[in-house]
Amino acid sequence: MTYKIVFIDIDGTLVNKDKKIPEDAKIAIKQLKEKNIPIVLATGRAPYFFSHILEELDLHSYVCFNGSYVVCEGTEIYAKPIPTETLEKLEKLALDHFHPLVFQGSKECCANHENHEHIIESFQSLKIQKPIYRKEYWKEADIFQCLLFCEEKEEFIYPQNFSAIRFVRWHPLSTDVIPNGGSKAKGMAALLKHLQIDASEAVAFGDGLNDKEMLSYVGMGIAMGNAEDEVKPYAKFTTKHVDDAGLKWGLEQIGLI
Repeated sequence: MTYKIVFIDIDGTLVNKDKKIPEDAKIAIKQLKEKNIPIVLATGRAPYFFSHILEELDLHSYVCFNGSYVVCEGTEIYAKPIPTETLEKLEKLALDHFHPLVFQGSKECCANHENHEHIIESFQSLKIQKPIYRKEYWKEADIFQCLLFCEEKEEFIYPQNFSAIRFVRWHPLSTDVIPNGGSKAKGMAALLKHLQIDASEAVAFGDGLNDKEMLSYVGMGIAMGNAEDEVKPYAKFTTKHVDDAGLKWGLEQIGLI
């Protein structure tokens, strides 16, 4: 199979636990570019939380918000915000249980609690600045993803109350809230259609629970050596650890570099 495009998750895949891109990964990206193979970042992050990575690697295409917002070579090609009525219901339930929320639009994100310790801790884990406080930001902009802050044992009250959204945990204190039916694979499908590339001709690298759909969707899904055990069965094979040239080694094994 000749692969024509590579999708790369960010946290734990392109960057390590220190949120740094290993030098070998930079070399692999450069080698892909030299072969004119499109590189697309596929992440749960909002665009403003990885713009520095796009700039550093000179990349212009991405699937973000776990598939709800897609940009191809700098142009928005797909957007699926969460319905306003769903956001209103979610905020009411979360406030009733003293669980803060962060609402993420395409340009900025805002929290409905000011300086909540769970928000601060989880954002520090990503080494990014905590969101500003704006109580009803969800009324002002299209919201593509929310971050709900609660422990896993408290999460059960939410899925049973909503059909338009689903919950994907990314941190011990937080879960992503995305449109139901949404996933990185859904956003990738929109981009592949735009480029007229079949999913069987695509490669994807990932390590987290929100990478399961995309790894099984593409022709060559590759799990990182540091991927969660639950994720690895969704991939065709497992490469090395992110800090052990995992991205580069995986690309070499399939003959792309």
